[in-house]
Amino acid sequence: MNTNNGKVSEGGLNVTLTIRLLMHGKEVGSIIGKKGETVKKMREESGARINISEGTCPERIVTITGPTDAIFKAFSMIALKFEEDINASMTNSSVTSKPPVTLRLVVPASQCGSLIGKGGSKIKEIRESTGAQVQVAGDMLPNSTERAVTISGTPDAIIQCVKQICVVMLESPPKGATIPYRPKPASAPIIFAGGQAFTIQGQYAIPHPDLTKLHQLAMQHPPFTPLGQTTPGFPGLDATTPTSSHELTIPNDLIGCIIGRQGSKINEIRQMSGAQIKIANATEGSAERQVTITGSPANISLAQYLINARLSSEVTGLGAL
Repeated sequence: MNTNNGKVSEGGLNVTLTIRLLMHGKEVGSIIGKKGETVKKMREESGARINISEGTCPERIVTITGPTDAIFKAFSMIALKFEEDINASMTNSSVTSKPPVTLRLVVPASQCGSLIGKGGSKIKEIRESTGAQVQVAGDMLPNSTERAVTISGTPDAIIQCVKQICVVMLESPPKGATIPYRPKPASAPIIFAGGQAFTIQGQYAIPHPDLTKLHQLAMQHPPFTPLGQTTPGFPGLDATTPTSSHELTIPNDLIGCIIGRQGSKINEIRQMSGAQIKIANATEGSAERQVTITGSPANISLAQYLINARLSSEVTGLGAL
């Protein structure tokens, strides 16, 4: 290993390496840039492969692969872009202290021990020699054997820090199989209705042809139970099934978020689900309202999903969505 004082000599470590970063949607948007121009420039100038995970998840994985010098170049471009974003956000704000640039790496848990070092010696050395803050999460990320490593500081400190982390990762490769972390979508995004599959994106149900094919195949083979089928003898989720009705009770203080301004939300739910939805008038002395949903089982399950989504967004304080 050609390492002088823990610093990587630029040409000395030309080994291909892959580093995974966890980013919020907004950060990913900044890296991609208008019409993908920013990421294209980063790929061309750094020579690293930069892949961004698909999906409508609040978090995305950005994978950077290449020789170490290409990785450092890509990291410096990302860190500088984030610093630019911080500067831009500060121009109109009254905040005086400048927040540091923060990146989150996703590292196999089997390599985190080497990164921390005996009694925390290695991580301390990295912090002191680079001036960056480095934190290794205590818990593994959901359904994976990876941990988040958060680095924050000036772009220069971050690049020096990434160099040292790369040395550690090359010197102690992961042990055993790694289960990579895959971010989960924000809500249950797939719905089967009328023999078709839909994914929910924002406020709209988007037909999903590949899943529809799978769903239709599943319908032809009895061992598969379609989603939403809880009662035995329930005919598959299909538009031709007879209509039935389902009743819900909703607390008075939450009914407003389902009705919306002048009934806008409830009308939207009716249109998207194809179900009829009746909300009973408030009865004196009762803290709840009765809601009756009528339609095919598919329409009902879609309407229930949409109502629940409205309720949970209200309860978690995302009512503006």
